[in-house]
Amino acid sequence: MKSKAFTLVELLVVIAIIALLMSILMPALNRVKEYGKRTVCMNNIKQLSLAWNLYADEYNGKIVNGNTHAGIPGAWVHWESTMNTEEKIRNIEEGALYPYVPNIKLYKCPAGIRGEVCTYSIPDYMNGHLAIEGATPDPLINRNQIRNNSQQIVFLDEGRLTVSSFTIYHYQEKWWDQVTSRHGDGTTFSFADNHSEYWKWSDPRTVEIGSMDLYDAITPISPGLQDPYWSEGNKDMHKVSKSCFDGKLGFTPSLSPN
Repeated sequence: MKSKAFTLVELLVVIAIIALLMSILMPALNRVKEYGKRTVCMNNIKQLSLAWNLYADEYNGKIVNGNTHAGIPGAWVHWESTMNTEEKIRNIEEGALYPYVPNIKLYKCPAGIRGEVCTYSIPDYMNGHLAIEGATPDPLINRNQIRNNSQQIVFLDEGRLTVSSFTIYHYQEKWWDQVTSRHGDGTTFSFADNHSEYWKWSDPRTVEIGSMDLYDAITPISPGLQDPYWSEGNKDMHKVSKSCFDGKLGFTPSLSPN
């Protein structure tokens, strides 16, 4: 007795059904995968915030230096203009927070850019880059100066280690440094009270900023992030600026042009 084989039409129907199921399941699987990376990232910066506080405990409240630029003493990690992976790792190991977080993997988001070893940054206001005239106030140098620990950002997943520290305007409604949007159109933050949060961007302009190449975002040929288009009425920008400066907004926000 001959066994009945599938016809070509039947095989094509089966393939079509499998393809349909894959198209339905893949987005859900990708969301689960991204959620897992986001959770790891939030845990990473939570651990870094704990280390940040342990450092302050040991040094009478002094905030670890957030300025990573070469030659800055006591920086939490160090940055160089040209580094291979081994040098990047060494610059983390020589940082002031490494004794409290001696695990290189915790310095990088699992969704981080290939070749990067550290993807997190500290805002200027947390003992980072010196005050920028017309843009930022003098940095805090002691934890006791923070008015609201639950609102003060200590670390953010910027996507790559920033030269010096993360800069954003305080007195003007403008971005300065780029933010990332790789975590489901948002990014992660940790705060001085050791909790971490995920912020999903509400303004499509912020998502666009986060998707831009770094050099496209800051190119001197065009206004880049200094262009009011990116920030006018941008509630994401308002929220980040406010939380980078102890819950205080240094400008009057305008309404969204959209």
